[in-house]
Amino acid sequence: MHPKKPIKRHESLQPLSHEHHDALLLCWKIRTGLKNKTDVSRIKEYTNSFFQNILKPHFKIEENHLFPIVDYKNELIQRALADHRRLTIIFESVDNIRENLELIEKELESHVRFEERLLFNLIQATATKEQLEIIKTEVGDKAPEEIWKDQFWENK
Repeated sequence: MHPKKPIKRHESLQPLSHEHHDALLLCWKIRTGLKNKTDVSRIKEYTNSFFQNILKPHFKIEENHLFPIVDYKNELIQRALADHRRLTIIFESVDNIRENLELIEKELESHVRFEERLLFNLIQATATKEQLEIIKTEVGDKAPEEIWKDQFWENK
């Protein structure tokens, strides 16, 4: 059995794929923090910051610039929009913090893998050169993620 080849992502979509990687890293940090019995308020503070500074703007770019490339009636677009709504509700919830962190970890990972394996491939195959250039302009170069002082995921 041959390992899967990495997906060759168009340069205009690469910053968004990098954010997907950062989201998968967030899932790992949540899993690690919960496994290490870290106070959930520390994990929640980090996930709140990630949601506000990375994920919300990411969703907005996808919804405003990527999804219109494919018909909104397309089932993959409908799934992505439903995922965004559900994830937003879970991230913004202040009740049942531990359960919501577990949900974020599970649902965000599933969502990212869906977008990378299916949706971004469809968008990349459907987009015109002009649309890809517009995306490149809108996405721009993403700033590196800020260093979080409370690195709860490290086993100290």
